[in-house]
Amino acid sequence: VGYGKLTREGSQEVDGNTVFEIGSISKVFTTLLLADMVERGELSLDDPIAKFLPKSVKVPSKDGKEITLLHLATHTSALPRLPGNLSPKDVNNPYADYTVENMYEFLSSYSLTRDIGSQYEYSNLGVGLLGHILTLKAGTDYETMVVSRTCIPLEMGSTSIKLSLEHQASLATGHNQAGMPVMNWDIPTLAGAGALRSTVNDMLRFVAANLGLMKSDLSAAMNRTHLVQKNTGQPDLEIALGWHVPNKYGTEIVWHNGGTGGYHSFIGFDKKKRIGVVVLSNSANDIDDIGLHLIENKYELAKFEPPKEHKAIKLDSRIYDAYVGQYELAPNFIIAITKEGDGLFAQATGQSKFEVFPESETEFFYTVVDAQITFVRDEKGQVTHLVLHQNGRDIPGKKIK
Repeated sequence: VGYGKLTREGSQEVDGNTVFEIGSISKVFTTLLLADMVERGELSLDDPIAKFLPKSVKVPSKDGKEITLLHLATHTSALPRLPGNLSPKDVNNPYADYTVENMYEFLSSYSLTRDIGSQYEYSNLGVGLLGHILTLKAGTDYETMVVSRTCIPLEMGSTSIKLSLEHQASLATGHNQAGMPVMNWDIPTLAGAGALRSTVNDMLRFVAANLGLMKSDLSAAMNRTHLVQKNTGQPDLEIALGWHVPNKYGTEIVWHNGGTGGYHSFIGFDKKKRIGVVVLSNSANDIDDIGLHLIENKYELAKFEPPKEHKAIKLDSRIYDAYVGQYELAPNFIIAITKEGDGLFAQATGQSKFEVFPESETEFFYTVVDAQITFVRDEKGQVTHLVLHQNGRDIPGKKIK
C-alpha cells in the first residue's frame, strides 16, 4: 500500500521502491552483523568491548565488571542514551559532526552510574559503539559490512547509507511533526544506531528472511537475534539482540522502529503466524500504531489530529532572562533553557538543543516537533516552573537552577 507523494509540491507518488531513512531500524542490522560474526566464530557475545578498542581508550567499568558486546546489543551496558559531549554545530543534522575521537573522549571520561547489566536503558550510543567495534574487527566500514554481509545475500539492492543517483531521485523528502520539510541526517560515527536508508520492498525481503520464508545463509544468525535476553522492566516487553519483543494480547511480536528528523519507520513480525509488516513514512509523526495493528488488530490505532498552527510574535528578548535555567520534569530528565543572542533555546536531557518561539509572553513553541512550553510565575513574579505540552500531556518541571 502506498499513500502520498515524495514531496508536498511534487507529483511523484511513493511506492515500494521509494527510499526513506529508516533510523533506528539500523540497530537490528547491527545486531545481525554481530550474530553472524558469532556464528562464524569471529567473536563471542561475552567478549569485553575493551578487547576491540584502542588501548588509549579507557572503557568505563564498575566493581570489576566490564561492558561486553551482549550488553551493547541489549541496551544494558549502563551507558547513557546519548554521549554527553554531543554538541552539534547544526541541530537539524545532530550527528553529522560527531567524530570517533569525540566518542573515545566521552568513553574515557564517563563514570557509570549503575551496575553493568542491571537495567535496560535504550542507548543510541551503545549500539552505535557496537557498530563501530564490529567495523574495527572486520577491518572495513559499517556500510560495506551491511551491504556485503546482509544486503547482497538477501538481494536488497536499495539499502545503504550513501545513495546512488537513482536512489537520490527516489528519496522521499522528510518532514517534521508540523509537516515542514527538513534536512536528511548524516550519522558517520554512530552509523550502527541509525544511518541506513531503505525501501519497503527491500525491508519486506528482510522480514521474509527473518520469518524463514526466504532461504538464507543468515537464518541461524537471524534466529539468534530473536532470542530474548532480558526483561526491560516495562510491562510485557523483553529485549532480544536489538529486537524488542512485546507479548500482549496472546501475540509475541518481534519488532523495532526508527525515527530521524523527518522520517518514522516500523518493522515487525509474528513468527507463529508468519506475518510481517513494514511501515515507512517521510514524516516524523509516530506510525508504530499502524504496524502493530496490522500484525495484531487488538493494538488500537491512535487518534491522530494535525498539530495546531502556531505563529511567532516579536518580544523584547530581555524577557527571556527570567526563563534561563534548568527545569526538572522527572528524575534524570531536565530541560535546560538558554538565551543565545535574541533567541530562546531548550535542550532536554539526551537530546539536541532547539530554538523555541514565542506566541505570547509566557508561551513558546517548537518548530521541529509538535510541542510547546509554558513558563509559570508565582505571585511575586518569579519564574518557578515550566510546563511541557506534548503528546496530549502537560508535564510540569520545577526550576532547580
